[in-house]
Amino acid sequence: MTPSAPAYLRIVRTSGWYDLIVTAGFATPWTYALVHRLLSAGGEAAGLGAMPALTPMQTLYANLMGSVVVVWSVLRVVRPLPLHGLLDGAARVLFSLWQAYALAHGGPPVLWPFLVVEVSFGIAQLAPWLRTQAAVTGRESVRRS
Repeated sequence: MTPSAPAYLRIVRTSGWYDLIVTAGFATPWTYALVHRLLSAGGEAAGLGAMPALTPMQTLYANLMGSVVVVWSVLRVVRPLPLHGLLDGAARVLFSLWQAYALAHGGPPVLWPFLVVEVSFGIAQLAPWLRTQAAVTGRESVRRS
């Protein structure tokens, strides 16, 4: 049994839109340079600090991540499925771990708002699966008794 209510699929689609909007600028070297400047300026204005200096390797990794996330986002926007929500929730757990790791090791505080959104979408997409699994497990134990 999988979470397939229209409300759940709206969450999957909404998380796809969020990712598409937030990461599209990471997909090319030219747009990433602009996003980097905007994040630095925004972080400084909010008292969260600037991004580290832009390097070719940082740009490469940002472009790789941006390209993959843009494709994954479009899939969830165009064809949201329960499985996409489960997999995206798992990916958000990983992204959250790596963002927390970066913050714990001196990463720029401008990551905090992104971490909050990652954790929130992760919970929203994984909680229905956990509830469904608990219900199935509960029914199976009743049948065995």
